[in-house]
Amino acid sequence: MTNTQLTHIQIDNYGPWTVTPEPRREVDLQTLQSRLYADLSQFFGNRGGYTFFTRFDNMVAVSNGLTMDDHAILQESVGNRYPVTMSLSVATGTTPASALATATEQLQDAGSAQDKSRREILRGRHIDEEFRTDEDLRIAHFDVNDATGKYTDQLNEFDTFIRIEQGYASLMKYMRHAYDSLSFFVGGDNIIAVCPELDTGEYRDAIEHVRDDVGVELKVGVGEGRRADEAGMAAKHALEECRATGADVELDC
Repeated sequence: MTNTQLTHIQIDNYGPWTVTPEPRREVDLQTLQSRLYADLSQFFGNRGGYTFFTRFDNMVAVSNGLTMDDHAILQESVGNRYPVTMSLSVATGTTPASALATATEQLQDAGSAQDKSRREILRGRHIDEEFRTDEDLRIAHFDVNDATGKYTDQLNEFDTFIRIEQGYASLMKYMRHAYDSLSFFVGGDNIIAVCPELDTGEYRDAIEHVRDDVGVELKVGVGEGRRADEAGMAAKHALEECRATGADVELDC
């Protein structure tokens, strides 16, 4: 059984801030968002975690191995270096979807995302070291079969983007509702999903759904680990095995 620890990251009062005292230039907002995401990715990544940008004003980190004190340090650092603050909510669950639901509820209970008085909330709890195992996380790394040959070298860039995003949207929705998994686009033609304990048939079912739904063909490597980086690297190696053998699903767990 998996034991996923997730952190819901939310910029405080971000919507009103972007238009106060008057609307800010979009290029400046995009730059701030991208720099903050890069800093968060590095902070969690240096501690074995993964960060996903979702909507940029909200982000999700797989934070197994990080304590609440680690999160407090991150909040302080961001508050010292950025014109915005952020709230963090940490939760665990036997499925990623249940963990994120709890983390989100904790933030919502603290007040609205656009409440000026709700600042730098830190709620939740981390997994105590004595309860952590080498099987806590399952990471699935999906990519599109021959994306370069089918799309990148054949279609204009925007049509390629549409095809990849259609595959992502179909997989994201199906994995969420069928298997309580959370899937995130990470660039190129790659999608990383944080999953509970699924078998080969269930991953193949998801791949077949995306193919039948939007005509995009996927393959996936799956890894297991104590931290996100360990599970993710095992998933990358499993995906390379798919490329070598032509398999659509390879589990390294």
